[in-house]
Amino acid sequence: MRCQYCNCTESKVIDSRPTEDGNSIRRRRECVNCGRRFTTYEKIEMLPLMVVKRDGRREAFDVQKVKSGMLNACEKLPVSLKQIDQMAERVEQQAYSSSDGEIPSQRIGDMVMEELKKLNDVAYVRFAAVYRKFTDISDFMEELQKLVAENKHNAPEA
Repeated sequence: MRCQYCNCTESKVIDSRPTEDGNSIRRRRECVNCGRRFTTYEKIEMLPLMVVKRDGRREAFDVQKVKSGMLNACEKLPVSLKQIDQMAERVEQQAYSSSDGEIPSQRIGDMVMEELKKLNDVAYVRFAAVYRKFTDISDFMEELQKLVAENKHNAPEA
């Protein structure tokens, strides 16, 4: 690591600790030449994850797009930003772990729908309406009937 004060390439690590989010390590260093201290950060280099769109185009995965879709689906519902962040993080982790550098956008949409279904039925249906491109009321009714049947199946016996 090059000293920002004298450009010397030799330094010693005085202290290392993880950052608050746990995604990187903060290192305090001391230059062996001038003795001044500076801080560096070390983090995992994420390999790019490419999303294959329905029309065949490819674009870099962006967790902000996932969050944005979730925020729209959860608007005016009792869902906190923390819950949305946690869901988006789970989708991101799943996307990276289940692919070899490319993932279909449909798979990401399915992961988002699964997260929303666990959290809030209304948010799930809102997202499904956009994601599955509902064109009329019968599309809504079909999805709602599936959801009702699933909820009855998963309901505890009385």
